[in-house]
Amino acid sequence: MTSPNTLSSFIKYCAKNYPANRNELIFWNHGGGSVTGYGYDEKNPRSGSMSLSGINKALKSAGTTFDFIGFDACLMATVETALMLDDYADYLIGSEETEPGIGWYYTNWLNQLSKNPSMSTVELGKIIADDFVSECDKNCKGQKTTLSVIDLAEASTTIPSVLADFSKSTTDLIKNDSYKTVSNARYKAREFAQSSAIDQVDLVHLAKNIGSDAGNKLSDAILSAVKYNQTSSNMTNAYGLSVYFPAKKAKNVDTVVNTYKEIGIDEEYSRCIQTFASMSVSGQAASGGTTSALPSLLGSLSSQSSDIDFGQIIGNLVVGQLGNLTIEGLTSGNMNFFSNKAIDTDAMASYIEKNHIDASKLIWSKGEKPVLELSEDEWSLVQELELNVYYDDGKGFIDLGLDNVFEFDDKKNLVGSYDNTWLAINGQPVAYYYESTVDDGKNYTITGHVPAYLNGERVNLMLVFDNEHPHGIIVGAEAVYKDGQTNTVAKSTTQLQEGDKLDFICDYYSYDGTYQDSYYLGEQLTVTNDMEISNVNVGEKTSAVYRLTDIYGQNYWTEVIPK
Repeated sequence: MTSPNTLSSFIKYCAKNYPANRNELIFWNHGGGSVTGYGYDEKNPRSGSMSLSGINKALKSAGTTFDFIGFDACLMATVETALMLDDYADYLIGSEETEPGIGWYYTNWLNQLSKNPSMSTVELGKIIADDFVSECDKNCKGQKTTLSVIDLAEASTTIPSVLADFSKSTTDLIKNDSYKTVSNARYKAREFAQSSAIDQVDLVHLAKNIGSDAGNKLSDAILSAVKYNQTSSNMTNAYGLSVYFPAKKAKNVDTVVNTYKEIGIDEEYSRCIQTFASMSVSGQAASGGTTSALPSLLGSLSSQSSDIDFGQIIGNLVVGQLGNLTIEGLTSGNMNFFSNKAIDTDAMASYIEKNHIDASKLIWSKGEKPVLELSEDEWSLVQELELNVYYDDGKGFIDLGLDNVFEFDDKKNLVGSYDNTWLAINGQPVAYYYESTVDDGKNYTITGHVPAYLNGERVNLMLVFDNEHPHGIIVGAEAVYKDGQTNTVAKSTTQLQEGDKLDFICDYYSYDGTYQDSYYLGEQLTVTNDMEISNVNVGEKTSAVYRLTDIYGQNYWTEVIPK
């Protein structure tokens, strides 16, 4: 199913045996966006997915053009997909976000097309988008949906030049001591498939956040090429086309850049993301690389050496040497992006030395209320602040997850307080991970997920808290694949069924540092029609810390909050 030869053969067969005046092509299955492209066959997992390059080769070989090419799949409404498809279709119809399991609603638009075969493609696309969002709203409560219709001829004419200018100006910002500006713009941009860390963000929102003249021109070009864009009410800042911009998983940069070469994406954008990734990875390496809360939980918060050789650390990365460092997913074989960065090692080292968090300062002051005191400049380096709670079972620590619960006093100090409560499903404490908040002043939607096994299959339960469900509701379960199995994202199931079996899991750290990522938490739960989400007291054996994430994506943990 994911072979380009199969796709081209299918198109040729249809064109020969079912000739028509209008042709439409729809891809239905999983989607991985610009990183891995389309499709995943669970019955033939070794076949992998079909990259954008593979789709390009298949369509070129097939020799048929289409009114529209649609993706009834997750994450495929990207600028990379649009620019690749220009030679093969008039329009792209796809989703920036993951799609709920029910997918498109085919009945209405096919009936409308049969009644009016001369209907314009844009009008047809509007019906598809409106019906998709409407049906998902009825049947998949709380799930975010997007679907857009993009004019490929206009996109290919207007976007490449302004994308190149935007890329150059953004690279210049990084080179001229404004990496933080770019990083904050990326962090604040609407991100899709957050729990999967696919690293795709809305390109208009990103460009607007950066605020450059080149960014504004790029935004205008995209908004003009997107002829229709429909989203659910709980989705904001999704304007129709996303882009890969690495901030979570630098391990994919080399793969994406190679794809760009094969489908003809301008080299300036490749240089931009390579430069950004080089800075973010260097910032992580300079602060010790991937870490955990275990030292804080054991009372041994490490102090930071004052004689760090930032230049030496970055120099090692440039030649693909990680040494004793661990940075998620990176190996000497996927760090070629360092060789094409547009900033020299000394400049990177100088910037990071001036702009990094000193982990030894993450201690609580003594007093009536413990507080964490950092300067305004130090707080400006923090992008995320999350409460991280652990339960001590006598052999190690059960990680109960992350939530965006925090309080600052009138002196702008973080207040250290925790009331020993945590989220539970039907009274069973679970590991909960906050994802995002959408709030327009009248309506709000908070999303998060809970790792679990559903009838023996690894999933993330998707939780939503909103005006209608202030105490929360489980809106579906998203399949989670093993590392290396596939980077595509499955469509979310619409809802749990009565009688389904749930086993909750969590991360676990033994006292000696042994890590386990699928530790069973509590007893198996049978799904009912009245599942309840609540906060429960989890006892005195809990330890709470705050996790800070800086502009490079590096995580730090405070001391345990005093009780």
